[in-house]
Formats: sequence, structure tokens, C-alpha cells
Amino acid sequence: MTRLSAVEIFSNWADIGKDEGMELGHSNSVEVMISAAIKRINNPFKSIDVGCGNGWAVRRLANLPECSFSCGVDGSESMIRKARLIDPEGKYFVGSLPNWTPQEKFDLVISMEFLYYLDMPFFFLELIIENWLKPGGCLVVGIDHYLENEQSIDWPEKLGVHMTSLSTGAWIGGFEKAGLRNVEHLIAGENDEWGGTLIIIGEKEKS
Repeated sequence: MTRLSAVEIFSNWADIGKDEGMELGHSNSVEVMISAAIKRINNPFKSIDVGCGNGWAVRRLANLPECSFSCGVDGSESMIRKARLIDPEGKYFVGSLPNWTPQEKFDLVISMEFLYYLDMPFFFLELIIENWLKPGGCLVVGIDHYLENEQSIDWPEKLGVHMTSLSTGAWIGGFEKAGLRNVEHLIAGENDEWGGTLIIIGEKEKS
């Protein structure tokens, strides 16, 4: 089976309008992520969404009174094109991750359903700590593909795309080893058929 890159997958989804379903499917989990994160950071805060798709979470953050600036980055030009059409005044960047680096640092870095598409996700976490987060800044990540979520195990085969498949404990340990402090996790949206979104949150050490 020919494997596609995550960028190819999401570009195809943008072209057929599937990006709108991503917002519907992930909205509740992202609300939990945002709520947990803003309790840890000072206001006003600046944020960036990693793997932002059509920018729906960027705009949601921008509408919060505590948020002074919100932007997003995605490797898919099709997704960013949509984001800019929806929100011409917003800031959306096309960037090949993990190699792209922002020009400024942020109080909050948020990412939903992106990290496990990378071959070396914890190396990227180290880059985020070094180049993306301000001292004391917060990273919050949502992960639907993890070993305890049995419904997600066959996704790499079904989609024909690489996914880093890890347990909850391995994800948490990777966050801690990368250098994040006060690492915590919770599950959002769990039900009888669905394991829920694994949410992991941590902070960069204050200088």
C-alpha cells in the first residue's frame, strides 16, 4: 500500500471540504484543552496552533478576551488557503513541520491531532520548548490515536499514513523527558465505544 504524507492527507481533506468535519469532531476536546491551558498562563496571552487546518481553533482563541494575539501554522497550503479565505485579517503560515520555526515566542502553544504524524514527536517537543515557548509558557496537545484507544489502532493502515503509535504512559514520559514541567493528562469525550481524546499539558520552566 502506498503511504501518503500527512500533508497530502489533509490537503485532500481541505479540497473535498472534510476540514469542516474536523472542527465538529474536535471542538469539544479543544474547548477542554483551552480551558485547562489558560488557567496556567498570565493574561493577556499570545497563542499559536500547530497543525491549524482551516484555522478554526485559531479564531476561537482570538475571540477570547484574554487572548491578545492568535495565529496558526500548517504544512498544507490548501488548509492555509482556506483559513485565509475565512479570516483574511488572521495570521496563518504555511510551514513544513518540524522544520519551520516561528519568528516570536508564545505563552500558549496548542495542537490537536498533529503530533503523532511525526516520525520523532518528542524531538519536535524539544524544538517547541526551545524556539516556540516563552519561559513559563504552556503547551497543550490533543491526541486521539494512542494505544489505549482501541478504535484508533488501525488508522495508519486505513489511511495509509505514518502514525507514531504510543501508550498514554509513553506520551506522558516523552513530554517529561523533553523538558516540560508540571505535566498532567486527562481524557475528554470518553464513552463506551470511544477512548476519548488524550490531552497532555505541560509548562516550560520559568527563567
